Amino acid sequence: MSRKFRADDFAESLNYAVAGLVYAFRTQRHLRAHFFIAVLVVLLAIAFDLERVELALLTLTIGVVFICELVNTSVEAVVDLITEEYHPLAAIAKNVAASAVLMAAITSLVIGYLIFFDRVAVLQEGSWSRALATPPLVTLAALLVVLIVVLAMKAGGSPVRMQGGMPSAHAAIASVLTTSILFVSHSGTVSLLAVLLTVLVAQSRVEAKIHTVSEVLVGGVIGLLVTALAFQLIS
Repeated sequence: MSRKFRADDFAESLNYAVAGLVYAFRTQRHLRAHFFIAVLVVLLAIAFDLERVELALLTLTIGVVFICELVNTSVEAVVDLITEEYHPLAAIAKNVAASAVLMAAITSLVIGYLIFFDRVAVLQEGSWSRALATPPLVTLAALLVVLIVVLAMKAGGSPVRMQGGMPSAHAAIASVLTTSILFVSHSGTVSLLAVLLTVLVAQSRVEAKIHTVSEVLVGGVIGLLVTALAFQLIS
């Protein structure tokens, strides 16, 4: 029995499109990593109350990265359908499609830097004086609280999973350290580098298939909220 590939109406076309998006999200770890980074960027955009033009530029940038990743997935599927053996032209097709994703990602980094750098730098200048009077054990206290919360959540699961599961302890700890750096560092560059390192930690846990995107997101949010609350209460 043959399956038709052409949709009869708009609703069916939309259904095929959604199915393709779901397939790509389930099978492509890089797409999931892009999604995780996009969520962080959106949260930063909300926190800094960006202007409409800046929000539109960020939305366009995120959309371009996702589009390139989806096209790359399509090219890989078509090449694999045509041949399972190595062929120079097949390699070129895959490499060029992957380079499109790379260029889109680099462009998004440049745009993110141009939009957020000055705002982060100003934020650090304002928090530097408050951080000088903050007891040095705040980060340690926040770290201990986060570890207790994470272990309690893992222990409440069935079965109990210390490696993997909800939430990601690595993402939570990285978030604690990064949030502490955001409060105590007067350098915007240092703060951005700390955020990027946290993103890399979270991405590595997802790519290693130890955690899902939701698990690292929850871990990161727990670390952020607990640390921010500790600094606000003590400073």
